[in-house]
Amino acid sequence: MNVERRDSIKPSVSQTQLGLPQEEVGPQTKPFLINRWQVYEAFRRVKANAGSAGVDKQSIAEFEENLKDNLYKIWNRMSSGGYMPPPVKAVAIPKKSGGDRLLGIPTVSDRIAQMVVKLEFEPDVEPHFLPDSYGYRPGKSALDAIAVTRKRCWKYDWVLEFDIKGLFDNISHELLLKAVDKHTDSPWVRLYTRRWLTASMQLADGSVVQREKGTPQGGVISPILANLFLHYAFDKWLQKYHPNKPWCRYADDGLVHCRSEAQANYMLQVLRQRFEECGLELHPEKTKIVYCKDERRTGNYHHTAFDFLGYTFRRRGCKDSKTGLIFLGFAPAVSKHALKEMRRKIRKTRIRSRTDWSLNEIAGFINPVVRGWLSYYGAFYRSEMYRLIRHVNKTLVRWAMRKYKSLRFSKHRAVALMERIAQQKPDLFVHWQKGMKGAFA
Repeated sequence: MNVERRDSIKPSVSQTQLGLPQEEVGPQTKPFLINRWQVYEAFRRVKANAGSAGVDKQSIAEFEENLKDNLYKIWNRMSSGGYMPPPVKAVAIPKKSGGDRLLGIPTVSDRIAQMVVKLEFEPDVEPHFLPDSYGYRPGKSALDAIAVTRKRCWKYDWVLEFDIKGLFDNISHELLLKAVDKHTDSPWVRLYTRRWLTASMQLADGSVVQREKGTPQGGVISPILANLFLHYAFDKWLQKYHPNKPWCRYADDGLVHCRSEAQANYMLQVLRQRFEECGLELHPEKTKIVYCKDERRTGNYHHTAFDFLGYTFRRRGCKDSKTGLIFLGFAPAVSKHALKEMRRKIRKTRIRSRTDWSLNEIAGFINPVVRGWLSYYGAFYRSEMYRLIRHVNKTLVRWAMRKYKSLRFSKHRAVALMERIAQQKPDLFVHWQKGMKGAFA
């Protein structure tokens, strides 16, 4: 478990450069003793994460123009107990299932203040989280969750796939604060966590609404608070009352593996009741019981596949690594929805119309994106990513047809050109490397 301790933060600039007080010893004049370097480290991490402006419309670049004064104000107000979070900015983003989800975007200053508290609180709470909780945790990833789920689907015939409806909007403040108080005796962590939970939200029309439950999705501190809430609402509860049921959770998406359909139905019933007791609700459409059908499991059931973290688990042809024989296994591969989203993002770049760019410039533009996709979605059943690779290649062909007059009405010649370039410069595009060149036509 890789959680950076508070006392391990090393300064990279002087306190004078930051405009922070020189004295580190002597009488304590502030109610709260907050490490001054923690404020700078918080800024550094917020800057690395980028993000848009909040209600004050101040960008990270604008904040940095007066870095000394801005960091000093945050440190001074937090140390004195006078820091009051501004409203978060409501931003609607489309959900995969349709409709919109409201994100609460804090100001840059508020994100830094939240990061200060996170750096203080995370080392206290992280060691208590269970191994099968994967979301928003240091040293854990979505691919880890996919890998352990793949293995368990081989051993267990049934899986209960669940999704919590509006988790971030419905967390009980009372229950959450009890959990926070249990894991920290820091008065300023407790104080500012309470203030952030009740911070108002400014809607697109300028109106401000108060919040009595939930923690804004988009806040720096929100993921760890959501994990803490579900640690007690689900993780520890399942470990205590159903210790023989393997499970995996990534934020509000989770799986419980079962031996039989009857067992899965029972778990659905008790899990629904448990979440209701905690003020949460299972999503009626995204929660289902799935039969892990493969070569050995031949029963006929309505649900024989499920999506989890951008992967679809279903029956597909697999190769035995020892014997080389092909068999039907229950395995993960990139989901259709994820492929559709990747193709949409490629189209949105309008690469085919960038006739003022060279091929090298296009490669520099899309390689980081495609590399990330291949690294994540190509980790399991990589051949399913050929659909994306072909889409990118066809986009490059269309670019060539628009850029060069001699190819404008000859797709065949444009394809031949791109194939020749791919042979001559196989390292130009990341998806041309390692035998993943793909078709151009």
